[in-house]
Amino acid sequence: MTLSSPVEVNNKTPAWKTFLNQLRRIPWTWRITWGYLTVMLFLPIAAMFLKASTEPPARFWEIATSDIALATYNVTFLTSLGAAFLNGIFGTLIAWVLVRYDFPLKRLIDATVDLPFALPTSVAGLTLATVYSNNGWIGSLLEPLGIKVSFTRLGVGVAMIFISLPFVVRTVQPVLQEMEHEIEEAAWSLGASQWQTFWKVILPPLFPTILTGVALGFSRAVGEYGSTVIISSNTPFQDLIAPVLIFQRLEQYDYSGATVIGIVLLTISLVLLLAINFLQAWARRYDSQ
Repeated sequence: MTLSSPVEVNNKTPAWKTFLNQLRRIPWTWRITWGYLTVMLFLPIAAMFLKASTEPPARFWEIATSDIALATYNVTFLTSLGAAFLNGIFGTLIAWVLVRYDFPLKRLIDATVDLPFALPTSVAGLTLATVYSNNGWIGSLLEPLGIKVSFTRLGVGVAMIFISLPFVVRTVQPVLQEMEHEIEEAAWSLGASQWQTFWKVILPPLFPTILTGVALGFSRAVGEYGSTVIISSNTPFQDLIAPVLIFQRLEQYDYSGATVIGIVLLTISLVLLLAINFLQAWARRYDSQ
C-alpha cells in the first residue's frame, strides 16, 4: 500500500471546502458590505428584471415605447437635467457665498439649505403649489406676465430644483473650504482679473465636484414623486412624469407594465450617471496634466 503525497491529498480536497476556506480569508467588513448590498440593492434590482422578463420582447417594447411612456420620459429626464444644470450654477454660487463671506444669519441660512433633506416631499409639494399658485405669493406676481407655475411642467421643474439643491451645495462647499487662497492671490498678483482667476484657477479643480453634485441632484430629481405629484396636474403628454405613471399602472394592477417602465427608467438613469462619471474622470485627468 502506497501513501499519497501531500500534493495529491491537497488535490483531492472538495471544491466546496476550498471555497469555504477562501471565504474565511475574506475580511468580515467585506462580507457585511457585500451581504448588505446583495439584500438591499442587487436582489431587488434582479427581481425587477425577472418580473419584466415575463413579458414577451414584443410586448415589452410596446409598453416601453408607447406614446404616453415616451412623453413621461421626456418630462422626467429633460426636466431633471434642466433642474440639475440650474442647481449646478446657483448651488455653486450659494456654496461660494457661504464659504467666502460672513454676514448676519449665516448659520441660519446654512442650515436652511438642508431643509429639503428633512422636509417630507409631500409637504414640500403642497407648499410649492400654494406659493406658486395664481393666488400665491410668487404666482400672483408671475400671473400678469402670463407665467403659470403650479400644475404645469414648469412646476415640476421647480419641485425638482427645490429637492435637489442641497446635493450641489453640500458637495461643493467642503472643497471650497479646503482651497487655498494663496493660489488666487498669486493669480491676482500676476495681473489676472477676478473672472480670469475663477475661470482658470478656481473652476478647473472644482469642476469634477460640481459634476458630482449635479449627478446626485439629477438622480434625486428623476426619482422624485411626493412633491411633483402635488404641484403638477399629472396630465398625460403635458406634465406627467414616469414615477407617477408607474404608480398609475400599479393602481390598475398592471404590475408588468409598471415594472417595464421602471426598468426603462433605471436603465436610462444608469446610462446618464455613467456618462457623468466618465466626464468626471476625464476632468480629473485633464486637471492632473
